[in-house]
Amino acid sequence: MAILKFFAPLKRFIHCERGNVESALVLVPLLTLFLIATQISVAIHARNTAKISAQDGASKRAISGQFLDSDTFLHIYSPDRHQNLDLIVSQKRSLVPHIISEPKTVEVTGIAIIENQR
Repeated sequence: MAILKFFAPLKRFIHCERGNVESALVLVPLLTLFLIATQISVAIHARNTAKISAQDGASKRAISGQFLDSDTFLHIYSPDRHQNLDLIVSQKRSLVPHIISEPKTVEVTGIAIIENQR
């Protein structure tokens, strides 16, 4: 009998429906805000990953000398007459994962210096 008296308030608290409407009014905008923040976070991470990949590819191609057709080169003036400097600019396009909206593409560039000896 004493145990039932102990659990009676707990049972009433569990079955009480006070505050359900207020909770729903708060949870819907809060969930929307959470999904928007998550989408922004995923998009920033995807852009940073693509940027690192583009920069890595440009650096590897500047060292190895195996360039792609899509790479562009800019000549950089060097006061040293024994050194020829060029700047390689590589572009990469990647897909950003989506949670809320349709998938988007992001275009990033990577740059590296090519040091050619004359």
